[in-house]
This record gives sequence, structure tokens and C-alpha cells, in this order.
Amino acid sequence: MLGEGNVAHTAMSGDGTTAEDDPLQTAVWRLRSRACWVDAAALLTPATPQAALQRASLLVERCLYTEAGWEDAEDALRTAEALAHTDDERGAAACERGYLAYAATLLQVRDRADEARAALGRAAALIAPGAPGRPLLDFRRGLIAENLTHSPQAARAAYRRAHAGATAHADPLLLSATWRHLAGLALREGELTEARHGFAESLRIREELGYLVGTAPALVSLADTETEPEAARLREEARRLFRLLGGVPTWLAHRLVPPEEGAATA
Repeated sequence: MLGEGNVAHTAMSGDGTTAEDDPLQTAVWRLRSRACWVDAAALLTPATPQAALQRASLLVERCLYTEAGWEDAEDALRTAEALAHTDDERGAAACERGYLAYAATLLQVRDRADEARAALGRAAALIAPGAPGRPLLDFRRGLIAENLTHSPQAARAAYRRAHAGATAHADPLLLSATWRHLAGLALREGELTEARHGFAESLRIREELGYLVGTAPALVSLADTETEPEAARLREEARRLFRLLGGVPTWLAHRLVPPEEGAATA
């Protein structure tokens, strides 16, 4: 399962997901949630470490969802790395560096698995346990364990740490991602009830936040645990959102082929 839908921690005034947030962050969130990462990044002037990091995180996320924009993400990331001065800032930039390398490896653009592991290891040395940025780092280390190292036990432990941290730091978008990936591991082990619950929680959070770009994958995952006609209803809703957002995320396309266009089934 791809590691999508995670929010990068910034030191800005909220991430735009609640009414009390900074108007700039609200505008950035609305664009990001509708797959308009370039437009969202354009609202941010990379004059401070926080703004540069947030801009980089948006463009890195675009790579994972669209399989494009790699050079833009690299440029933004280099700017964020140059502006980082504190351990937390350097650690957050390293976390984004590792995530970009992970995405390139996962999507078979280029094998950067060693770079991904090294960057997240560097981030772990810089971001203190209990710091706001730690849950996201734990989550991304779980992604590497699950999808690159193929160690579900290590992935589960990392996702659980991230889940607890996201709860403690009130990070609902990251919580939706940890629910989703813990559910994916449960489904792989045949724990259907646990998987259905986790996928349903992930979908609920994303719908409440208005995170449209992450909702179609959540619908498809929940459909995998449901019987007909509910599974078909969920997949049709995912197709509608996928078309609405212009075919994003690109890697979901093969899961959304209408039944009449797919292979014949018994």
C-alpha cells in the first residue's frame, strides 16, 4: 500500500483544517486537498525555514500522487535544507528528503532506497522523541519497513508509535494515514473486521477534513473489506472523485477500471 495522505509538521499557525487557522494556511489546505499542489506552493514564500519546508512538503506530496514534478520537489527541498538551522528544522528537512527518495523508489522512478533509509535515520537523530515532528517520522519509517524492507512487524510497530503520537499531537490527517496502514497490515493477515474498522476510520477522518485527494484511495481500501453491493458503491464513488481530480492519484487508475472493461470474472 502506498504511503499517501500524510501531513508534514510545520511551525505555522495551524494547517488550515480548522476554522481558527491562519487564512493563508486555510487557502493552502484547500488547494492541497484538491490536488493543486503547485498552486498551494505558490502561495508560500520560502523566506523562513518553516515556509520553505512546507513548500517542499507540498511538492514532494505532488510527486507521490502524480508521479511527476521531481525536479521542482528537489529544488524546493534544497532551499528548505539551506534555510534549516535548528535540529528540528534540519530533522524535518531530512524527513522530507527521505520521503522523496522513498517515493522515487516505490514508483520505480529510480532506486533511492539507501538514500531514503539514510535520510530518515538522520532525521531520527535530530528530532527528539516527543517532538511534534516525531510521529510523521515514525510513520515514514513504517512505510520503508513495509514497502521497501518488507518487514510487516517492524512496520506495525512504527505505525503504532506514529498513531499514538498523532493522537497526542492532535494531527488528524496523519491519524487517517496510520489507521489506513495498520488496517492494510490487518487485511494482509486476514483480520477482516480489524481492517474494515481501520479503513472506515481513515475514510471518516478524510471526509471530515475535506481531504478529497486522499478520499478515493480510502474508499477503494474500504471496498476491499466489504461485500456487494456496498463494495461496488464505494468503488463507484472513488471513480467519481478520481475523475473529478483529473486522474489523481495516478497509481489508483488500475484499481478503478469499471467491471465491464476489466478482465472477465467467474
